[in-house]
Amino acid sequence: MTGSRRTTPRRTAPTALVVAATVALAGCATPLPEPAPEPVGAVPPPAVTVDQAQRVLASVNEVLTAADANRDPAGLPARLVGPALATRTAEYVWAGATGGARVPTALPLDEQALVVPETAGWPRTQLVVTEQPDDLQAPRVLVLQQASPREPYKLWGWARLLQGVQMPATAAPEEGSPELPADAAGLLVPPSEVGPRYADVLTSGDASAHAASFAPDSFRAAIEKARGDTVATLGEAATLAETYAAAAAPVVTLATVDGGALVVTEMTTTSTVSVTAPGGTVSVEPFYSALAGGATTASSLSRVFTDVLVVYVPPADSGAQAQVLAAEHTVTAATAQ
Repeated sequence: MTGSRRTTPRRTAPTALVVAATVALAGCATPLPEPAPEPVGAVPPPAVTVDQAQRVLASVNEVLTAADANRDPAGLPARLVGPALATRTAEYVWAGATGGARVPTALPLDEQALVVPETAGWPRTQLVVTEQPDDLQAPRVLVLQQASPREPYKLWGWARLLQGVQMPATAAPEEGSPELPADAAGLLVPPSEVGPRYADVLTSGDASAHAASFAPDSFRAAIEKARGDTVATLGEAATLAETYAAAAAPVVTLATVDGGALVVTEMTTTSTVSVTAPGGTVSVEPFYSALAGGATTASSLSRVFTDVLVVYVPPADSGAQAQVLAAEHTVTAATAQ
């Protein structure tokens, strides 16, 4: 993390498909690179806003700890919403389907940096960059949102910092970072277009008209590798269709001190394997079966991933590219036919 002021700063092996009379689909999520990340830089001493954030994080931790103990999502809505709620609920299903072998994502709730909005309205969204987890995975960027003055802050989502990224400098928490509109001018990519244009890059790769606007990143590389490996494994027995749909608008856009912006957005990835070999079927593993209503075999299986992206967008005249800083990619639904 760089800057002189307070800054803020899934993964399975590629889907294994056994092609014969039956196509077996294994794994849950496109693997995100999990290198030992470089330490994020030191930050100034915390201000009063940090104390407030710590109280919020403590409340979120209480809810998560209680729910994780029994893998029961009933209490999660008290402090989780949106992608965070969908992801944690699916993780409990996954843990149950694997006999507890697959545990929910470790979420460290000790902050090392904050990006606090400067706004008089609601919803209010702040970002918390966590300390590195004990398992040496990458730090998380937690997205906390207060829907209205009478609502508590809730964990809207989280994303892992990608390898080699540097969080841009933002205003000190006691000052707040200006919240920008979805159509903010002066940026390389309008905030409202960050999600759709990046989704097009994932779809078309370097052939996308927007490819030059985005710097290479390890999330895109992992998506493309997993997709290619799956197609190669399927051969002529089945086909893979994958779509990427960005949310209609970003969750929040916060200004950086260099005139750029941090854009937090959501994306839905739908990955469908359809058997083409006569008499072939997809063997639906227990996790997908639980999500898909109990089906054990099918002619096609669709998996829906919930994606959270944190993207830095530079000023339009800077000559720099937009950069995905953090991402999370987790299957949260499935259908079998």
